[in-house]
Amino acid sequence: MTDTNIYLPHLMRIAKITEEAPAVKTFRLEFLDAAAAEAFSFETGQFGLYSAFGEGESTFCIASSPTRKGYIECTFREAGRVTASLADKEEGDVVGFRGPYGNRFPIEQWKGKNLVFVAGGIALPPLRSVIWNCLDLRDWFKDITIVYGARSVNDLVYKDELKEWEARPDVNLVVTVDPGGEVPGWTGKVGFVPPVVEALNPAPDNTVALVCGPPIMIKLTLPVLAKLGFPPESIFTTLENRMKCGLGKCGRCNTGSSYVCKDGPVYTLAQLNSLPAEY
Repeated sequence: MTDTNIYLPHLMRIAKITEEAPAVKTFRLEFLDAAAAEAFSFETGQFGLYSAFGEGESTFCIASSPTRKGYIECTFREAGRVTASLADKEEGDVVGFRGPYGNRFPIEQWKGKNLVFVAGGIALPPLRSVIWNCLDLRDWFKDITIVYGARSVNDLVYKDELKEWEARPDVNLVVTVDPGGEVPGWTGKVGFVPPVVEALNPAPDNTVALVCGPPIMIKLTLPVLAKLGFPPESIFTTLENRMKCGLGKCGRCNTGSSYVCKDGPVYTLAQLNSLPAEY
């Protein structure tokens, strides 16, 4: 971006497209401008606006880790005009990107702690950035547990990475699908995410929990974590569905006095408890 137009996007080449699940794709994007690529940096938890020229922009998190240099990745579901246009792109095509925006997960404050990631459906991408960031700094943390659920086996995203995390001795991965979403030979769990987390019973002492998923999953998981003894200050989430223009100028991202695009999207439950329950 230039200093004169805050809405002018970077031009990004689609270096790789991964089909994750039905209507869900991951783009690996590289800067066309080498100087812009050199100057660019972001931190885990931040997001951007991705444009299909002539159609508009859509807001997604940056799904890759800032420890992986030279590119960014985003994962999106085809759900409207812009995402339909993005989904029609091919490797080598050019799209727009502006960002990064928002705050970040304070991972340096979690050194020496256990981490519990809880994600559902297409909401794994924002936590994927944090997961890889933490795995690339593995010595900073104690136990790492990942609980991920989707409606069906076919709806799971990052299937190759799930296999990689499952194979790691330093990661405890629990994958579940909704009842009826399993297939013959499925070896994961069958059940909704909140009761799976409750049955897993992660110890709250010296542990940080990160939750991102559909609103109903978050709504039902937060009381479970509270019941298990997690204090609100140790529970983090990201308000992906509230991110809008990225700049706090369109006035559509606020909840109470907090502008998600500027003050978030990362909040602790303690912070959310002080805001109107509009999220």
